[in-house]
Amino acid sequence: MKPAIWVAEDDHSVRFVLTTALRDAGYQVQAFNTGDAALAALADGAPDVLLTDVRMPGNDGLALLRQWHQAKASAPVIVMSAFTDVTTTAAAYRLGAVEYIAKPFDLDQVLEVVRRVLADATPIKTAATESVRTEPALIGQSPAMHEVFRLIGRIAASDLNVLVTGETGTGKELAARALHEESARRDNPFVALNTAAIPAELLESEMFGHEAGAFTGARQRHVGRFEQAEGGTLFLDEIGDMPLALQTRLLRVLAGGEFYRVGGRTLIRSDVRIVAATHQDLEAAVAEGRFRADLLHRLDVVRITLPPLRQRRQDIPVLAQHFLLAAAQMLDISPKRFSHAALEVLERHDFPGNVRELENLCRRVAVMAPGHEVQVADLGLTPADREAPTPSDWTEALRTWAENELAANRDQLYRRACGDMERTLIDVVMRHVDSHRQRAARLLGLGRNTLTRKLAAWREGKPR
Repeated sequence: MKPAIWVAEDDHSVRFVLTTALRDAGYQVQAFNTGDAALAALADGAPDVLLTDVRMPGNDGLALLRQWHQAKASAPVIVMSAFTDVTTTAAAYRLGAVEYIAKPFDLDQVLEVVRRVLADATPIKTAATESVRTEPALIGQSPAMHEVFRLIGRIAASDLNVLVTGETGTGKELAARALHEESARRDNPFVALNTAAIPAELLESEMFGHEAGAFTGARQRHVGRFEQAEGGTLFLDEIGDMPLALQTRLLRVLAGGEFYRVGGRTLIRSDVRIVAATHQDLEAAVAEGRFRADLLHRLDVVRITLPPLRQRRQDIPVLAQHFLLAAAQMLDISPKRFSHAALEVLERHDFPGNVRELENLCRRVAVMAPGHEVQVADLGLTPADREAPTPSDWTEALRTWAENELAANRDQLYRRACGDMERTLIDVVMRHVDSHRQRAARLLGLGRNTLTRKLAAWREGKPR
């Protein structure tokens, strides 16, 4: 018997395309334009899988998730939405979704997720209630950030230790806070400690506390960060800079869940989730003897890698507008906006300081820009950042290649050049969109079926 798939989606075009693709794949499909209609249909039987949008009239997708499991429906639920922020994604997972698909999606991706969910359908553990969440700290609509949000949403409710990696300024502490705020520990403390900002001789006391008289100047008992974070989350920033001796003691705490204050004799039990962060290559540090391999294994249970801003340029305009408005509110001044030309310049800038650099730039122009609209000249970026790239570099390289090929008496120049250019262009675009075929086809100006056919031909080694 064919598996039954239900689709709850208020957008007629999306609903039509999705149901057609699922029927063509051999499934029985029933479509609903509201979540209420899908719930009402449960009286006549449940599907094998439910796909639901988040934003719909009446009960939205999250409300549907709550009521779906309250109605004892055991079918796994796949959530689809264009609103892929941390709060929505984490809420979906917390309420029992097995997968979260960002719109616009590739139909091949949806079909693959449905096949996987059907093959591995298990009862879903859900939360009984859902509290109101605050505005998400992490912002982004790029595929790279969609994956970060999805990963945070999936693991936030667990107590697994997490290692957050990424360049300076990418928002590692924001990711750690998001993990805490979306976890069951959210009502307990979130305590942050930058291990690189404290002298090595004081770091042990700062982490574990000390008793009065433990060392010169220790006049009274000091409660360390582990005790301060009891029941909550301890964020250890720049963990790669921690001295080896202290790494050994931290390892013991992670292994046994207990420690002594410096100079103390009372054993203290610790119930703390560890989220560590670094911009360093810890594997290289292990190879060089600067970081303990066993500690890395304890910390790196799950790894979240935050992309640099230059790899998520499409997020720059929305981040810039957000930071500019936030700066105006913080400084209690009239809000400004970026001109279209200024946003284009920002999007081309590499931002070696990443999101932190962009935020500081927005605070500066919020105060310094003379008008209500921030112009290119107000940004203070170098001329190189303001000039769009010209085609001269690659066309000159092509010219040189053609001349060399002719000098070597080689033929078929047009076929080989076009083939290599096409393959290179598609490869670059596919990497940019994290292999999302529908978005890649749009950026390339190709039909999705054409792009799929070309990719399949390359995989099979066939001529295009």
